[in-house]
Amino acid sequence: MSKAYTDIKDGFDDALAHAKGEKGRAKEHRMEALDVKAIREKTGMSQRRFCATFGISIGTLRHWEQGLRSPRGAARVLLRVVEHNPKAVIKAIEQ
Repeated sequence: MSKAYTDIKDGFDDALAHAKGEKGRAKEHRMEALDVKAIREKTGMSQRRFCATFGISIGTLRHWEQGLRSPRGAARVLLRVVEHNPKAVIKAIEQ
């Protein structure tokens, strides 16, 4: 058998063991949930102002705040930075 086949089979076996709850070499990465409403409220902004400032649609923000959807990718990164230093983000946007 080729090395590629062996590598793929080993990966499959690891994934299968993980799915069964067995300890293996697979690593599980979980992102912690963001409390988008708390992040927005920390800025002291209304939903409309928050959306206008950070370029987020009001519908999207409402879905995040209600827990119907979760921010992903760049939006998640933006919210993390806003959470920790909203003034820096606003300053960067204004320049």
